Amino acid sequence: MDAIAVPAGGGAPALTTMERPTPGPDEALVRVLRVGIDGTDHEILSGEHGEPPAGADRLVLGHEAVGVVAHSNAAGLSPGTVVVPMVRRPPPSGSNQYFERGEPDMAPSGAYVERGIVGAHGYCSSYFTSPAEYLVELPETLAEFGFLVEPASITEKALEHALTTRSAFEWEPESALVLGNGSLGLLSTAMIAQRCDRVYCLGRRDRPDPTIDIIERLGATYIDSRETALAEIPRAYEPMDLVYEATGYAPHAFETIEALAPNGVGALVGVPGDHAFEIDGGDLHRALVMENKALVGSVNSGRPHFERAIETLSSLPDWLFDALVTTVAPVESFADAFVNTDETIKTAIEFETP
Repeated sequence: MDAIAVPAGGGAPALTTMERPTPGPDEALVRVLRVGIDGTDHEILSGEHGEPPAGADRLVLGHEAVGVVAHSNAAGLSPGTVVVPMVRRPPPSGSNQYFERGEPDMAPSGAYVERGIVGAHGYCSSYFTSPAEYLVELPETLAEFGFLVEPASITEKALEHALTTRSAFEWEPESALVLGNGSLGLLSTAMIAQRCDRVYCLGRRDRPDPTIDIIERLGATYIDSRETALAEIPRAYEPMDLVYEATGYAPHAFETIEALAPNGVGALVGVPGDHAFEIDGGDLHRALVMENKALVGSVNSGRPHFERAIETLSSLPDWLFDALVTTVAPVESFADAFVNTDETIKTAIEFETP
């Protein structure tokens, strides 16, 4: 079967041939339709992140996927069922309390492997196998863009955790700010626009630009960070009840505190590299305490978040997916999915037409 893999330590992705896997007990063989490419994949190529399975010299890429069950040894999964796979699996040492509780997304580093990222091959291949417990059924109507379920699940979890921090009192967020107008930021803007009256999205792009077009078509307001810095947004626009950070730009974590309204919460999902800078710790600490603000970090997602992501995607306008996904490259031209231009937003590799 075809597979797209990267050498250990990073490098250019390559199309290779691997033996088709055989499903074990309680496993399904899944025929891949499409695999999404995101920033994590590019970090793996550059050597900033990623690790192949133990003893392997390459890593099969891909953690955002949609496929069809081709054969199943698991009850409840019939051939022809459209599914999206979850990302985390137990480590080689075996299961642990996080997986036994059904909370793999809360496991710390070392207590899991991630398919297509760390310690386990991903889904960028003609077929893969998976235990049924890590496959989430998807309506056939979403098969074409089912690879967006995984990134949407990241937002669902982050919003759940943000809302939970405010559950001790009555809190109805009206204003929200999304930091970043990449594919995750745009998808999150659409999702948050269903929950908040006024939504803003911070980016660094000049008009005309396809991401700004999407933001404004969603009824949100685009803010250029080169003209209005994050900390200045409360004065220029309004204080924000909710801030969703999807940039990985380390100063944004602290500037978020300044952008929040009293009782507001910031959800951080971007993963920064090392970045030293100065802050006024006293001022930020005081704002958190005196104005009941909160920050919460979130990574990965669990089955409930995948299920909610499917519900949310089903409610979003069809035009959004066509605007968001700018490249769908057939497997023989897979390299096109790794090319970024000013027009690129979200890319995917197609193994079989949905």
